[in-house]
Amino acid sequence: LAERHEYVGILLDKGFDFSQTEYYQWKRKDAPWPANRAEQDDLWRRRIKNEYLGFIVSRAYAESNKLARAAAQTATNATAAAVVAPTNAVAAPATTNGVPALAATNNVPDLSPESFITKRYQQFRIVMDDSDAEWVLERFLGALAAAYDPHTAYMPPTAVEDFTIDMNLSLCGIGALLSPEDGTAKVMEIIPGGPASRDERDIRLVPGDKIIGVGQDQEPIEDVLHLPLNKTVRKIRGKKGSRVVLQVISASDPSGTTTRLVDLIRDDVKLEEQAATGHVARVTWTNGTTRAFGVVKLPTFYGSMTSNPRAPGFRSCTLDIASIIATMNDDIEGLVLDLRGNGGGSLREAVDLTGRFIRVGPVVQQREGSRIMVHTDRDPAITFRKPMVVLVNRISASASEIVAAALQDYGRALIIGDSRTHGKGSVQTILPLSNSDARLGSMKVTCASYYRISGGSTQLRGVEPDLVLPSVLEHMDLGEDKLPNAIPWSRIPSADYNPVYDLKPLIPILTTNAQARLAADERYQRHLRTVAHVRDVTRKTEVPLAFGERYQQYAAEREIQRAREVDDNGEEEELQTPAPSRRRRQADQDDVILDAALQVLAELTDLQQGVAIDPAHDKNTLDAQEWLRRIFQP
Repeated sequence: LAERHEYVGILLDKGFDFSQTEYYQWKRKDAPWPANRAEQDDLWRRRIKNEYLGFIVSRAYAESNKLARAAAQTATNATAAAVVAPTNAVAAPATTNGVPALAATNNVPDLSPESFITKRYQQFRIVMDDSDAEWVLERFLGALAAAYDPHTAYMPPTAVEDFTIDMNLSLCGIGALLSPEDGTAKVMEIIPGGPASRDERDIRLVPGDKIIGVGQDQEPIEDVLHLPLNKTVRKIRGKKGSRVVLQVISASDPSGTTTRLVDLIRDDVKLEEQAATGHVARVTWTNGTTRAFGVVKLPTFYGSMTSNPRAPGFRSCTLDIASIIATMNDDIEGLVLDLRGNGGGSLREAVDLTGRFIRVGPVVQQREGSRIMVHTDRDPAITFRKPMVVLVNRISASASEIVAAALQDYGRALIIGDSRTHGKGSVQTILPLSNSDARLGSMKVTCASYYRISGGSTQLRGVEPDLVLPSVLEHMDLGEDKLPNAIPWSRIPSADYNPVYDLKPLIPILTTNAQARLAADERYQRHLRTVAHVRDVTRKTEVPLAFGERYQQYAAEREIQRAREVDDNGEEEELQTPAPSRRRRQADQDDVILDAALQVLAELTDLQQGVAIDPAHDKNTLDAQEWLRRIFQP
């Protein structure tokens, strides 16, 4: 590692010729190992050259784009209103030996490509050199466990703590979202309701501050510069009511010469970023009327370990969603349950949430060895009985697939999204390695498999939607089938259940009409072009290392991204990385897949005449005579 780090410096000192035609193979999963030192050095030369080229191409494009914007602003008002950085306006800058002159950025040493790459590998080496026994043990046992299946793993004590945080959406800390930058822990966002957000002093933590030291109450400040972010976070977290002191580089001083101390009292922090949210969406229908539909977004299936809702800090995504729906139920005709990007979580919450949309019945089957267990909803209460659509994509997994599959099998909801979901149909249990010493950690062991109530597993195959609306994830290397040592697909007998509605006759009608609408929708057609571009890019295994060719490739990619930004925001914006909460709001503002799904839901509502759980179809609804007959039948 030290030798390779030194070699990176040698390559940067020597420089690169970007006028040569050569390529870097960035997809090396199935590539052979270098046969000798010469091949290894050439591979590293191309790797560093690729990183260097990527840096200068993005900078050159940004400068050319800035000049194009300035030219557009000096044009006449009529022209300027119609022309803002047109597709062909961003021309490649002149180069010398394949390298453009970037005086504007080279005046800032920290933004030079040499400095950028050097810092990246320096940080990587520091992290590797600082690897402690726990880190080594985690990697070793993790590699050993992964030989059995991709979800069996060793969990150090910190991972167990993180799992609890994910389930409860709560931790004890300062309430700041951190990200690694230049060896520091940079404050990206202050979480509302946390200690940092409640601090009204002049000297307080603000976004952009960089944490370089952490102290516990009256103890000396401990240097955390270049410490891995997860270790810095562990030092910042602590018991509720305890005091932590942070040494930070002020956001207002980019030179880094000014530091200050900020002390905070640790308290509970609610991670509402992962909590369920909902809103009412308005849809203009074909006859010109405006219709209202509910949209509920669930990022993860969170739920407290206890089932007692009176317990302190109790959380349940099912109860949160029920509350959200209750506020809009009377005003909406149907509901979109958005499970895109939801990687799973609590099985109990998946069963309970499904039960909110059916009367009673099995939700998912579980096989462990030869024993089959059926997880059943026994609560006849229904939160929502109108038509539903469930949105999924390639990273909707586990609990998301349980809910989508059950609602599909019952005919309760129409599933829309990528050609299939992730395909995780295995069950894990957490076993502590010692009941007396928590420092040894735990093992997460695959112990069973999930099966749909119709009998098929979601393993590998996932859930196939009723109507495919592909996202940019469609052609990426995502899914259980892409993981090593994945468990094969299988089937068991179906459970005893009765569909509440037969949606199958409606699917061809909905599909045909949706395709006709979307064929005339320019926004959706641009989206499809983006999906096709991502498909083409993921199929490539090499990237050019000549400046001209790489610049044109980058410019084409940026124009596609620019089109998406115009769609999402209604206007072009400077590229930046917003805080997570803002990213989520921006994504919700204008979502081409969601808009298309709402149109489908509007038509589905008409076809179902506004009722998805119809007593004429719902065989789980028994009248008094039938109930008595079943009880007393010999």
